[in-house]
Amino acid sequence: MDWLYLLEISLAGIGSGGLYALTALAFVMIYKATKVVNLAIGEMLMLGAYLMFGMASNLGWPIWVAIVAAIIGSGIGGAIVERLAIRPMLGESPISVFMVTVGLSSVMIGLVELIWTADQQRLPEFMPSDPIMLGEAFISPKLFYGFLVAAALIIIALVVFRFWRGGVALRATASDQAAAYSVGINVPRVFSLAWIAAAMIAAIAGIVVGSIGGLSSSMGVFGLSVLVVVIVGGLDSVLGALVAGLGIGLLESLAGGYLGGEFKLLATFSTLILVLMIRPYGLFGTHEIERL
Repeated sequence: MDWLYLLEISLAGIGSGGLYALTALAFVMIYKATKVVNLAIGEMLMLGAYLMFGMASNLGWPIWVAIVAAIIGSGIGGAIVERLAIRPMLGESPISVFMVTVGLSSVMIGLVELIWTADQQRLPEFMPSDPIMLGEAFISPKLFYGFLVAAALIIIALVVFRFWRGGVALRATASDQAAAYSVGINVPRVFSLAWIAAAMIAAIAGIVVGSIGGLSSSMGVFGLSVLVVVIVGGLDSVLGALVAGLGIGLLESLAGGYLGGEFKLLATFSTLILVLMIRPYGLFGTHEIERL
């Protein structure tokens, strides 16, 4: 066995798994706070990347200004979506809210194609391009720095939502909305906070993913793998999102490296089916099954 090759594709898998975990964290954040299964998470990721592209390439803004503006703009977009499309649906059946997110994904794709067309685009380079070596193993610099960004953001998010007052309110709302109301927590505001934070996290992930693979209106397909990650890890489990993200990223890389690229999704969805057969609520999810 070529151990160097195994190490290289494993490191690549862990790198992409970090991005899965970061995006899955955004998904779980929304679900824990609002119980909304957000199928548009991949399109939120795509829209954040295109906002950065538009500001940097079309408007000529400095790259780092464009990145910050795109993240803030995505957060504002998340607040608007929650206020106009999600909050009016509170109390409706889960399938109704689910279908709203399906519609949101189509709207975002249409918006991107209307403004930037369906042609593939390239983000301006903003990451160091020097080769990264771990011993004799080569690591793609974009994947390496993307993983560092993902790991740093995950740690920051966990710390913020552990100690910040808004994070405590979010966790309280996720545990019991009625109890949160009873102690004076503004639950609708917490819903908005969850969507804003998730949209900003998705935008950062989208910028990194776009810098690696380019931009296109089909970037939302990335969300399919993220959906697998959150189902495998558990829809309401942050730990599950992190563990499953790294695991699915590693699995896809090994399957693609040894069996061929066409086997990546096969391995991913086979894992999904296996986990659902054994633990329908995911590896770390709450032992509760809700039918749509």
